Amino acid sequence: MTATDTKTSESASTRRRVGLGVGLVAFVLPLLIDIPDLSEAGERVLAVFLLAIVLWVTEAIPLYATAALVILLEIVMVSDQAVVGLPDGLAVPEYRTFFNALAHPVLMLFLGGFFLARGSSKYRLDRALAGVLLKPFGDRPAMIMLGLMLITAGFSMFMSNMATTATMIAVVLPVVAKLDPADRLRPALILSIPVAANIGGMGTPVGTPPNAIAVGQLASAGIEVSFAKWMALAVPGVVVLLLVAWWLMGRAFPTVTESIDLGMKADFDRSNAAKIFYVTFAVTVALWLTEAVHGLPSGVTGFLPVVVLLATGLFGAEDLRRVQWDVLWLVAGGIALGVGVAQSGLDEWLVGRVAWENFGSIAIVALLAAVALVLSTVISNSAAANLLVPLGLSMALSPAVDVDPLLAGFFIAIGASLAMALPISTPTNAVAYSTGEVSTRDMARVGLIVGAVGLVVFLLSPLFWSAVGLT
Repeated sequence: MTATDTKTSESASTRRRVGLGVGLVAFVLPLLIDIPDLSEAGERVLAVFLLAIVLWVTEAIPLYATAALVILLEIVMVSDQAVVGLPDGLAVPEYRTFFNALAHPVLMLFLGGFFLARGSSKYRLDRALAGVLLKPFGDRPAMIMLGLMLITAGFSMFMSNMATTATMIAVVLPVVAKLDPADRLRPALILSIPVAANIGGMGTPVGTPPNAIAVGQLASAGIEVSFAKWMALAVPGVVVLLLVAWWLMGRAFPTVTESIDLGMKADFDRSNAAKIFYVTFAVTVALWLTEAVHGLPSGVTGFLPVVVLLATGLFGAEDLRRVQWDVLWLVAGGIALGVGVAQSGLDEWLVGRVAWENFGSIAIVALLAAVALVLSTVISNSAAANLLVPLGLSMALSPAVDVDPLLAGFFIAIGASLAMALPISTPTNAVAYSTGEVSTRDMARVGLIVGAVGLVVFLLSPLFWSAVGLT
């Protein structure tokens, strides 16, 4: 182990100890202090909420472990199975209410997306499609970059952002290696991929965890958002921001290279197994996009590829192990936390601390999105969404606040996904940074500008929605 590795290990160990210590204090305080106007159930959930904040920010334990801890603490503290009972007269949710978060329809929707992503890689659908779709863009660097960004964004709408980034970077790295070491096209090609993946992931409920968290919390509040509805709200902003990001990349990384050859071929797997997967992929996406026609919820549709791929033997035990279960646990923990905040009355108490009626609806939505953007820059965007979405929805559902709950959840999710300034901001950035071709300075410069512009673009989106009759 090198001196750098030792220092990093010691720093992580210190952070964990501090996180656990601060988390314990944050957890205990609401239980020891009588908080005015807050019920005992609310005080207990506040303790869990503060503990979750500290643990998710410091990563003293893994993010998914904190999510599991949240569910357990809510069961033993505020459910009908609480170790120490709550005073008579308080509404006590059944413990099943919190366990139900582990099988929430949004998790099934996300699970289906994970299966499609894994299958696309296993049967080379991603690379084959990339080979077909890149051909029309020719060999000019600017057009190649545009093609890469459009394809990456498109894939990221239906596949894991990280899986898409890893695939596209693997495609581009051999080309980058042939370029002059001083050519700024090298970092540009690599960095364009995570930027496009982050932007594209905003386009669908399965594109990124914050979207799933927002859809799940909205469903818990009785507000159903279909797959097509989310896309109708998000995709116009995604397209505009993607073009802005492409223009920015061209200006930030000038190149003297006149042409490049990616050398990609549309090599589709023609086996029977691959054909079954291709049909399953197409049918699943088609059902997602036509939910308004057939009425089958997107969560049910998301379970279709899970059953088909397992039942046909296309996926085995190893494929099942490779599913990103940690992300599903994290989303479930956020949903359970939102349920606890709402049912304990903590949401009304927190919202009541600020005179929101003095703020305009646009100002409130902008503030929610900005806070999500800033917080997600330094911690996991999933953790940030888990913390902010329940509060944002509670505020929007308050009679004193004139904000559409759908917009509150939507803009928090978008704000969280716009955070892409640091290698730690998103897994996609980490993948790009690990290639050694992208400096932190370049990533921060592009990420900050794209994030700020994206915030403006999406905050102007309601004008477009009103013009076309979406809202």
